Amino acid sequence: MPIGVQSIIAVGLGALIGSLAPNAGEQMKILGDVFLNLVQVVVLPLVFPLIVLGIARMESVKKVGRIAGKAILYFELVTTVILLIAVGLAKFTGIGKGAPVHGADAKDLSGLGQGIDFHALVLNAVPKNIFAAFGEGNLLGAIVFALLVGVAMAAVGDKSAPFASVLESVAAVMFKVVGYVIRVAPLGVLGFISYDVAHYGFANLRSLAGFIAVVYAGLVIVIGVLFPLIAAIFRIRYVELLKSIANLAGIAFVTRSSESVLAPLMVKLEAFGLSRSTTSFVVPLGYSFNTDGSVLYQATALVFLANAYGADTSLPALLLMVGVLVILSKGMAGVASASVVVLIAAGNSIGLPAEGIALLLGVDFIVDMARTGVNVVGNSLAAAVVDSSEKRREVKHGSGETAHEADEAAAPGDAATSPEPSLERTLQKDTAQ
Repeated sequence: MPIGVQSIIAVGLGALIGSLAPNAGEQMKILGDVFLNLVQVVVLPLVFPLIVLGIARMESVKKVGRIAGKAILYFELVTTVILLIAVGLAKFTGIGKGAPVHGADAKDLSGLGQGIDFHALVLNAVPKNIFAAFGEGNLLGAIVFALLVGVAMAAVGDKSAPFASVLESVAAVMFKVVGYVIRVAPLGVLGFISYDVAHYGFANLRSLAGFIAVVYAGLVIVIGVLFPLIAAIFRIRYVELLKSIANLAGIAFVTRSSESVLAPLMVKLEAFGLSRSTTSFVVPLGYSFNTDGSVLYQATALVFLANAYGADTSLPALLLMVGVLVILSKGMAGVASASVVVLIAAGNSIGLPAEGIALLLGVDFIVDMARTGVNVVGNSLAAAVVDSSEKRREVKHGSGETAHEADEAAAPGDAATSPEPSLERTLQKDTAQ
């Protein structure tokens, strides 16, 4: 049975268990936690060699800097546009007026951080011990270290070939492990849905239905209007791209974790035609700096709370919200409800009480699923845009890299040179439509 069908069945079973036997539903959360642990234990051992090899194959430090610059510029521009869409939509609909925020309990926020420590963020990006960074699951630190190692390998040249062979072997083994993990995804889905329905219930749905509707409407606008427009500008086959990653976006949707599909997503994008060097660098970077669905949720939530508390929602105040979120949303982790931490920090920055944010936790799992799925689509499109830009540039300048990378993109399943084909065949089998 295709994994997508299994996941849909798991959603239905989880909702039934959570509704009819809430005590059992809460206990089943362990299935979801085990699945996420399996994912997280393999993410860094796989992503690190892929980034290193991808950068080493670029054969030019200048190209690494160019791709990084394009990616970050794209992330900033698209994030800002999405924030403006969210703020405009929330302001137009007037959501939050009369919401029962005074009945919220701030104790629900006790387990979450109350702000973003930018000093710690910078230190995480440049860890003093790479093994400690791996142990902590520090994706941003691993990316920075992999960047340095990849550049050094390119500079050393042929002397780095034995190390490259080791990294290829590690990646091949980790891809195989990922294939095993993806097969048990429906069990994780069953555990998460059972717990969410049992723990949160649907009591707050009626009072917050308007908020949920506006968030979903904004996400539909992003996926159905903004992303196709960007794809058209860069001549990307957007519908085909969506079809190729649909099952992975669905898994991210129900597990509420974009990390759960990071490794297979890069495989799918390479099979779609993107170069390995671009994909292995841009996608992991986007997981920290390009959270399109999450920033839309945060902007909508801030306007909702501002209306609920009668705060200033004039144009300057709304632009201030956008500016705060542009800064705070960077470095967000790709784990469940991480955007709530950013929302708390943004609310504190503009003077909104934490009690109102606590009210939104009752429906957070509903909007978290959608925003996580959109994050996956957004990062896929970002990689496609940067890759398209690079290929155009190489064709225009007649770069010698063009033929090499074109061969990689055209034949991603060459078993003699790539560790990916076994996983690609597994994913095609396991995630068949």
